[in-house]
Amino acid sequence: MLMAIRLRGMDPDETLTLTREMALSGRVLEWPDSWQRLLVDKHSTGGVGDKVSLPLAPALAACGCKVPMISGRGLGHTGGTLDKLESVPGFNVSQSPKQMRSILEQVGCCIVGQSEDLVPADKVLYGLRDVTATIDSLPLITASILSKKAAEKVSALVLDVKFGSAALYTSLDSARTLAQSLVSVGNRLGICTVAMLSRMDGPLGQRIGHSLEVLEALQCLEGRGPADLHHLVTTLGGSVLWQCGEAGSVGQGAARIAATLADGSALGKFQAMLQAQGVEADVAQALCTGTEEQRYQVLGRARAQEELPTAQDGTVQRVEALPIAQVLHELGAGRTQKGQPINHHVGAELLVMVGQRVAKGSPWIRIHYDTPELSNDQRRTLQGALVLAGSEPFTPSCKVAEIILPQGSRSLEELTGE
Repeated sequence: MLMAIRLRGMDPDETLTLTREMALSGRVLEWPDSWQRLLVDKHSTGGVGDKVSLPLAPALAACGCKVPMISGRGLGHTGGTLDKLESVPGFNVSQSPKQMRSILEQVGCCIVGQSEDLVPADKVLYGLRDVTATIDSLPLITASILSKKAAEKVSALVLDVKFGSAALYTSLDSARTLAQSLVSVGNRLGICTVAMLSRMDGPLGQRIGHSLEVLEALQCLEGRGPADLHHLVTTLGGSVLWQCGEAGSVGQGAARIAATLADGSALGKFQAMLQAQGVEADVAQALCTGTEEQRYQVLGRARAQEELPTAQDGTVQRVEALPIAQVLHELGAGRTQKGQPINHHVGAELLVMVGQRVAKGSPWIRIHYDTPELSNDQRRTLQGALVLAGSEPFTPSCKVAEIILPQGSRSLEELTGE
């Protein structure tokens, strides 16, 4: 069956039926009727440095939404949201539906793993897809993603569909095709669904690796940190608020999300979520209100750090995410098969930004690792990730390239006026 779907495809009605039946194969979450319009979620197809869910879920909760976010683990070069949160001592991603409801009542958001009785058909099919070379089937990807969201019973969903050299889909056209399928089926399921196509050639933000990304997410929750991360969080969140009727436009919604980051209300929700999911109160407080050094004391740090210098003067044209992710994977940050342990402390900090002028010999990346030392091959791979040119400094383009609505494609400028 899977190979037939892979080779022949499915029409929209068939994909919708498959998705609906997968969602009904197990338990469907139930919520109070008064929450119906405010139940929202976000899904990303994965990338390097993608820590958006960590600040976005509490920011949406601070705006009055209910966010029952069911996330996944990393596989290959992409990091998983659950792995990042598990770098926080005590954080428990295993929550029953009853516990999820209690957390949503108290806090407004939770980030959990998929339970055994939620969409069991997806687990069976995913395991079979892995051994039958049908992982890249568009209908099967659509059904896998949306069956879980249908089982969550959310009313609005924003999808971050990434494209580029470090994404599942390298071309904009192929990412657009997936986004259109997701938006079409999602809306036919009764979920107000919008997709954003975002660039994933370079890492998102300046830090890569589980505990390092938690640190950067905390910066975002304080209204600071990398501009590209802040922009993607506010844009995705702004769309959700617009979709569920809590904002008159994506731009107005983005402003509301930005306000929760600036005034500390999103950070307060994040701290409350940590405690509700098992983190001791003093640990959550130190992490959310402490200095960077105090945060490192909570999360821990790799035994060694090494900075690499730039080979010449120039302007940073791009930083390739994939080579960096591959080296970090070799150092223990990733897994090649389900269930493998990972090292939460392995990671990288980018010390330069795209568009910036750099001088020969200045450090451009700091690698955190526990192995005795980086190999020369790993250093060469990392150095190949930095692309310099003789051009003048410039402002990099926005991560969001296009927005897919049920009625067609729009630019971000059309929806926000930016």
